[in-house]
Amino acid sequence: MQHTLKQYDAVIDTCRALFANKMKDYGSAWRILRLPSLTDQIFIKAQRIRQLQESNVKKVDEDEKSEFIGIINYSVMALIQLEKGVATQPDLDAETAVQLYDEKIAETRQLMQNKNHDYGEAWRDMRISSLTDLIIQKLLRVKQIENNKGQTIVSEGIDANYQDMINYSVFALILFAEAGEELIN
Repeated sequence: MQHTLKQYDAVIDTCRALFANKMKDYGSAWRILRLPSLTDQIFIKAQRIRQLQESNVKKVDEDEKSEFIGIINYSVMALIQLEKGVATQPDLDAETAVQLYDEKIAETRQLMQNKNHDYGEAWRDMRISSLTDLIIQKLLRVKQIENNKGQTIVSEGIDANYQDMINYSVFALILFAEAGEELIN
C-alpha cells in the first residue's frame, strides 16, 4: 500500500501543478460552471479516451493520459462546486482554489485507501480500458442523479461518484507509468 500511496501522490502532484498553472492563466472562471456542465466536460474527456482506445487515428495531439488528468481536475472542480455552490463571477484566488483542491484530494485519497484495503488493490489487475468504462458508467449515473435533481433512493451521492472517477483516473495513470510512459509528454 505504501507503494500505491507514493504513486498516487506523484500522479496528483502532476495534476495539481497543472491546476495551479491554469489558475494563474485563467483564474477561477470555472466557478461559473454548473454541475451538469462539469459532468458533461468530464464525459467528453472520457469519450475521447474511449475513442483513442478504439481507434489508431487521432487528429488532435492529446493522448489518453492528458485526458485522465483532465478528468481528475474537472472532478475536483465539481467537488468544490458541490461544497461552495456555483458563483456568478470568478471568486477564488489561486491560493484558495489550490487549498480547496488539496482538501478534496485528501478526502478522495482517504476513500481510495479504504477501498484498497477492502478490495485488495484489485485495480492493479484491470485493463485501462475497463477503468475508462467504469468512469463512463459513473458519469451516466451522475447524469441520472442530476436529472433526478440530486435525489437518490438507495445509491451513493454525486460526490462519491466524482471521487471514484478521480481514483479510477489515478489508477489508469499509475498503470501507464508502470508501463514506462511519462505522464506529460
